[in-house]
Amino acid sequence: MTISTLKHTIQEELKDVYPVQEIHNFFVLLSEAYLKMSRLDIVMNPDTVVSAAILANFTEAFKRLKVFEPIQYIIGETEFFDLNFKVTPDVLIPRPETEDLVRWIIQDQHKTNLDVLDLCTGSGCIAISLSKYLKDATVSALDISTSALAIAKENAENNNTNIHFLLKDILASDSLPQHYDVIVSNPPYVRNLEKDLMSNNVLEHEPHLALFVEDDNPLIFYNKIISLSKTHLKPNGTLYLEINEFLGEATQALLDSDSFTNIELKKDIFGKDRMLKATLTL
Repeated sequence: MTISTLKHTIQEELKDVYPVQEIHNFFVLLSEAYLKMSRLDIVMNPDTVVSAAILANFTEAFKRLKVFEPIQYIIGETEFFDLNFKVTPDVLIPRPETEDLVRWIIQDQHKTNLDVLDLCTGSGCIAISLSKYLKDATVSALDISTSALAIAKENAENNNTNIHFLLKDILASDSLPQHYDVIVSNPPYVRNLEKDLMSNNVLEHEPHLALFVEDDNPLIFYNKIISLSKTHLKPNGTLYLEINEFLGEATQALLDSDSFTNIELKKDIFGKDRMLKATLTL
């Protein structure tokens, strides 16, 4: 089978499930992963014959896409902040909104030798990106999941970063290992009542442990993280949070105390309340 025929096959296989442009994007990503061919290579070499072994990989991928498995899990990787990250169903797939959070931190923090802590690190995308772009920063990352930490450690090694990883249940913690210039977190924040707003590829395949909180206590992680930040940020240290778009003001209210100043609620690239930062008062 040629590349041209294979492209037509995926279009026919998935046309009742996905939009045309999304199918095209799938084909490009699969071709990069399985054929080691770029978008331009595909266009310039439509008559290249695909081997039986590689064709089997594509066929399996089509089956998995039909049941809404994320393409990132199928190919086993994704890009975040111009870095490559391994992803499995043990970790959330990094989102563009979280890139905004990382960008905000990098734009804010100009000092060298910062001590940085990423809580609920998952794939390690925040910690690793900050380690890459904050000069001489010492970065630590914490998660409750041993499986997630295994992926994060692999990502740190693959991206040539030195991260200190910690296995810890943040909700059961009354202390952190040291004091930090920056604490950042993208914790679970989606309420169970919001599941109806989510797509099948997220609900059926991404880890619920990293996504959902109970409806009657949706800010449970933020209460704990803010409490710990009060005692473990250095003077004038900064807390950065990714938040639920529907709970921006409620989350901000947790910071409105004598402990924090320069509180800022920021929207993401889609115009939704998505990030908070606050500075610990001296």
